[in-house]
Amino acid sequence: MNDELMNLDDLGMSEEELFSPLAHDSIDSEKITAPRYSYWKSVFRVFFRNKLNIIALLILAFILVFAYVYPAVTNYDPMENIMESGSKHLSPKDAIAKFGFSIHNILGTGASGQSTFDAVWYGARISLSLAFICAAINMFIGILLGAVWGFSKKVDMFMVMVYQIIANVPSILVMSVMVMLFTASFKTMVFAMTVTGWLGLAYFIRTQVLIIRDREYNVASRCLGTPLLRLTVKNILPFMTSVIMLLLAEEVPSYISYEVFLTYIGFGMGTKTISLGRLIEMTQSSMLVPGWKIEFWSPVIIASVITLVLYLVGQNLGDASDPRTHM
Repeated sequence: MNDELMNLDDLGMSEEELFSPLAHDSIDSEKITAPRYSYWKSVFRVFFRNKLNIIALLILAFILVFAYVYPAVTNYDPMENIMESGSKHLSPKDAIAKFGFSIHNILGTGASGQSTFDAVWYGARISLSLAFICAAINMFIGILLGAVWGFSKKVDMFMVMVYQIIANVPSILVMSVMVMLFTASFKTMVFAMTVTGWLGLAYFIRTQVLIIRDREYNVASRCLGTPLLRLTVKNILPFMTSVIMLLLAEEVPSYISYEVFLTYIGFGMGTKTISLGRLIEMTQSSMLVPGWKIEFWSPVIIASVITLVLYLVGQNLGDASDPRTHM
């Protein structure tokens, strides 16, 4: 190692060229250099990292297209072939032989000569619409009321009594009674599923709010006079995004299951509304007849796939919404 000191004159440069003053900015010195963080970008990055989620989304997209677009394009008529005796209860092979190869005939025909494939997707549209509407109503009321319920002691005293009374009544019984009291229809089913469906959600949200309402930033906001509604919307609900997504993952499939079960036991939306539950109820006798089983199993399988895919997508999206998974 050369221990001799270097003579700066040997460099042939002036002091101005060798040394220059460094400006000091107190504001810039306090800035922290870190990657830009976007919550929703991080959510979708974590969600799409799992290949299974991509497959589930593709299946869900396929279901939504066939449930909403396909019936509108084909103008499904369940009584189209009712006068042709030779068109009823045909297997896929026989339906293709009689009517020619078509997407309408790949699942055969039903008791009225109608296309089983078209009937299934027409029923899926009704069942999905019911599930989405009920979930939207119950989630909106349940989340907003539950957040206020957890903050206000007066509301808490009243709502706890209401919950203790209503929660002990089976929800299936409440829905059945509502359908019996009013004319069976799509609107009646929506009312039956939402008249008390929000209460369990509100109680769960209330419990979560009780856990986080007394944290330092919420106490500081209340001391500064922040209104209760603003405190709820700005401080509480964003913190519970992942919990809300998990609730939604359970809610939407559950309404499809409720509709199928209620229609199966005779408390559905009426004979004129062809939902998945109505199709299953209409074709249950076909399950025991050789060659007719596909009429029963087609809506059963579609209802099961829809329920499973919606739950899987919602559950994994809820997990991805947890900031702890963004590391």
